[in-house]
Amino acid sequence: MKRLMQTPTHFILDVDGVMTDGKFTYSKWGKKSKVFGPDDNDALNLISRHIPVLFLTSDKRGFKISKRRIVKDMGFVLNYVPALERLDWLVDNFDLKTVIYMGDSFLDASILEKVLIGIAPANSSDLAIASADYVTKCSGAERAVAEACLYIAKTFELKIF
Repeated sequence: MKRLMQTPTHFILDVDGVMTDGKFTYSKWGKKSKVFGPDDNDALNLISRHIPVLFLTSDKRGFKISKRRIVKDMGFVLNYVPALERLDWLVDNFDLKTVIYMGDSFLDASILEKVLIGIAPANSSDLAIASADYVTKCSGAERAVAEACLYIAKTFELKIF
């Protein structure tokens, strides 16, 4: 476990597989829908009183769906960053030693290793799970983000209630 000497400056989350179940519904017209879970928005609103929250997605075809949920419905910032460029983008924009990152993909593994705290949902890839500091009991779209928020609050003694 990493030593938590630094106060987190940001909680950054991947969208697909973290906020969603990672599955995409397609019709002959293209990507149709994504499944987002309960309680995550409420927990994020509580944690965002203490730590700024923002989201990343590499799903270009489903960006409008994610934008509708994350930006319009929830009121958070969403950035499109291709998965293979994500680590470089994060390094260019943040001090990783002050960031909490939540991701599920094998491509997130290198990020999870470099941040202050790396969190992976229970249904993440084996590489993400092995690289994370904390693995939720819940899966993406099944309250994993809410569980992560409670873990962060407890770890940094944040009063969220």
